[in-house]
Amino acid sequence: MVFSNLLFVFVFLTLNLIVYSLARSIKVKNAVMIAFSICFYCWGDPKYLILLFGMVFSNWVFSLFIEKAKSRKLAKFWLVCACVVSLGLLCVFKYTNFLVANISAIFNLPDFVTNIALPIGISFYTFQVLSYVIDVYKGEVEAQHSFWHLFLYVSLFHQCIAGPIVRYSDVSREITNRHVTSREFSRGVTRFVIGLSKKALLANVCAKIADTVLLSDVVASNSSLLAENIEMLSSKSASMLWLGVLMYMLQIYLDFSAYSDMAIGMGLMIGFHYKENFNYPYVAHSVTEFWRRWHISLSSFFRDYVYIPLGGNRKGLARKLLNMLVVWFLTGLWHGANWNFVLWGLYFFIFLVIENIGLKKVFDKVRVLGHIYLLIVVLFSWIIFRFTDLTLMWTVVKGMFCANGNPMFDFEATTMWFNNIFFITVAIIACTPLAKTIGTFLTAKSEKSKTIAISYGTVEVLIPLALLLLSTMALVGDSYNPFIYFRF
Repeated sequence: MVFSNLLFVFVFLTLNLIVYSLARSIKVKNAVMIAFSICFYCWGDPKYLILLFGMVFSNWVFSLFIEKAKSRKLAKFWLVCACVVSLGLLCVFKYTNFLVANISAIFNLPDFVTNIALPIGISFYTFQVLSYVIDVYKGEVEAQHSFWHLFLYVSLFHQCIAGPIVRYSDVSREITNRHVTSREFSRGVTRFVIGLSKKALLANVCAKIADTVLLSDVVASNSSLLAENIEMLSSKSASMLWLGVLMYMLQIYLDFSAYSDMAIGMGLMIGFHYKENFNYPYVAHSVTEFWRRWHISLSSFFRDYVYIPLGGNRKGLARKLLNMLVVWFLTGLWHGANWNFVLWGLYFFIFLVIENIGLKKVFDKVRVLGHIYLLIVVLFSWIIFRFTDLTLMWTVVKGMFCANGNPMFDFEATTMWFNNIFFITVAIIACTPLAKTIGTFLTAKSEKSKTIAISYGTVEVLIPLALLLLSTMALVGDSYNPFIYFRF
C-alpha cells in the first residue's frame, strides 16, 4: 500500500485517525499506531514482518547490552555485533542477487538467480535502527527499555517505506509524551494534501511522459529487449530525449519530496515532528549545496555515521578525499544493487572534489553560473540513475546531442513539447519556493490587515480542499501510480 492510493487516504489513514482520536492514554495511542503500522507493512508481504521484528529486537537487546557494559571495549563489541546483524541482513536481502550475478560474470559461471526478494523499505528502517544503536553507544540517547516503544519508532508507517530517515533523538520524547493542537493537526492535513497533490497531479504525469520517451523500468530492465530498446531510443530526436530526461528530473524530486511531505504531515496529525527532508534542491548553486538540500536525512546519516567517524576533513586533504570516496560509493550502492547506482554516487563524488579544490568559490561569486552548472550536472546524473543498463544510458546521452544519427527536432517532439508546455511550467514552479515565499508574505501582511487575514485564512482552507478533490479525481481516473522506492 502506498500513500497515494485512495484506499490508503480514505480508508486506512482515515480509520487510523479516528481510532487514534478515541484512544485516551498515550499507551493506547501507541498501541493503535503499532497495530496500524503492522497492518500497513503486512499489506505487501506479511512474511517480511518477521525480518522487521527480528532486526528491531536484536538491536533493542544490543542497545541494552551497550548501556550496561562495564567497559568501553565491551560496549564497542556489542555495537559491532549490532552493525553486523543489521548490515548483514540488509546485504543478504538487498545485495545477494547483485553479488551472485557479478561473481558469475567474473568466473564465467552459469547464470544463477536466487529467490531472495527485496523487502520494501529495508534500507530506511535499517539505517534508523542503526542510528539509534550508534547514538546509544555515543551516549547521545539513553537505551530504550521498552521493546514496543523502539518498535513503534522503527515501524511507524509514516516513514517506514519511503523515509525520511528519522533519528531516534528527534522523536524519543514524543513516543511517550506528545500532544496535538488543532492548529498542528490542520498544518498536518495541509502538508499531507500538498504532498498527495504533488504525487498525483504532477509526479505521476511526469512519470508517464518520461516512461513514454525513455522506456518504463520494466521494459528497460528486460535484457531480452536490449537490441530493440537501443534501436527505439536511437531513433528518437534529441529534443524528445531532452524532454524525457527533464520529465524524469522533475518526477524524481516531486515524487520523493511528496512522500516526505505526506510523512511529515501525518506525523503532525498525531504529534510527531519529523525534520524536513528536502529544501528545494533544484535552486542550489553548487553540487555541495544541492546535497545539503536533497534527501537531507540520508546526507546527514552518511555525514554523521560514516564521514566523520572516518576522520572527516581532520586528517589532511588526501584522507578527506578518501573519506568522501567511501561515502559516495556507499551512497550510490544504498540506492540500488546495480553498478549504475555506484557510478551515480561516484559521479557526484567527482564534482564534489572539483568544487572542494576551488570551483565552488567561483560559483559563490557568480551564482547564476553556478545554478546553470548545477542543473546540468544533476540532469545528467538522473540519466545514470534511471538506467541499470549502461548501454541504454549511453544511447540516451549520445542521442541528446544527435550522435545517434537522430535529428534535433521532429514533429512528434515538437507536438509533445507544445502540448505539455503549461504543465511543464507548473511542475518547474512546484520545484521552487515560490508558493512558500508567497505564503510567508501573505502571513506577514495578515498580521497588519484584518481583510487580508480573513481572505488568506479562507484561501488556506479552500486550497487544500481543492487539491484533495483534484488529486482524488486524478487517482480515480488513472491507474498509473508508480512506486519508485521498491529498490530501497
